Amino acid sequence: MLKKLLLASAALALATGAAGAKDLKSIGISLGSMGNPFFIALAKGAEFEAKKINPNVKVQALGFDYDLGKQFTQIDNFIAAGVDLILLNPGDPNAIEPAIKRAQAAGIVVVAVDTAAKGADATVTTDNIQAGEIACKYIVDKLGGKGDVIIQNGPQVSSVIDRVNGCKKEFAKAPGIKILSSDQDAKGSREGGLNVMQAMVTRFPKIDAVFAINDPQAIGTDLAARQLGRTNVMITSVDGAPDIEAALKDPNSPMIMASASQDPFQMAREAVRLGNGVLHGSKPEHDPTLMASVLVTRDNVKDYKGWASERQ
Repeated sequence: MLKKLLLASAALALATGAAGAKDLKSIGISLGSMGNPFFIALAKGAEFEAKKINPNVKVQALGFDYDLGKQFTQIDNFIAAGVDLILLNPGDPNAIEPAIKRAQAAGIVVVAVDTAAKGADATVTTDNIQAGEIACKYIVDKLGGKGDVIIQNGPQVSSVIDRVNGCKKEFAKAPGIKILSSDQDAKGSREGGLNVMQAMVTRFPKIDAVFAINDPQAIGTDLAARQLGRTNVMITSVDGAPDIEAALKDPNSPMIMASASQDPFQMAREAVRLGNGVLHGSKPEHDPTLMASVLVTRDNVKDYKGWASERQ
């Protein structure tokens, strides 16, 4: 009799668990800009993984064009549509919390990608400290542990702060490395990299290397150096974007030497996997989930599967 009761209890528990779990039928995605190849790859990765879970899943990816009000509206529309999962790249990691709470109150799981968002059920991002470390270790190794270097900073979000801290950690291991500047914000843009590097070249007669916090700044840095007659500055960065991939293959851009790559396609796949797990009552083992960066150089770029490559 006891055995029958135990079996009946187990069956009831399984049935209750199954009833509580939600199938992944629809996903809403809110990203910085659908004109950015990073976010295009991220959206493709999310759809790829979602269709592995449910071939009939509906996926809607929208760009909020860096307008926080527009992102709030998108999230509210996703709530009204009754999606099961929202992936978002937050316009503001803290200000987005009320919208996240509204979604969660409606039974929707929210996963932040690339940048953490306060209150999200899970976060998936690049290990930005490690990315800064490998990009700057490359500089240290190539300079033989001696040289005058610049850390070209950017907007003070968590990913940039982590990249700079990782870089400084590697430079600190080499007493022969002198950091000329590390506090100039190049705005995360090509124009910003150009402007900051122009000022640095004017200020410092000798610059052996520059670590830029992202690829657009690196490309602007390269342009400024060439315009001002500097041809021997080593440049590394973080992203592994299509533009830097092309530069690493271009013999006419020899100063751009390496980029610590991000993988938005795999990042989104992991975000969907974790989100689906939360839907079924499984919390992430670690939060945030950090994805390792791989250094792309002029030597190995031919084997690099970049953001725009077809994935399986």
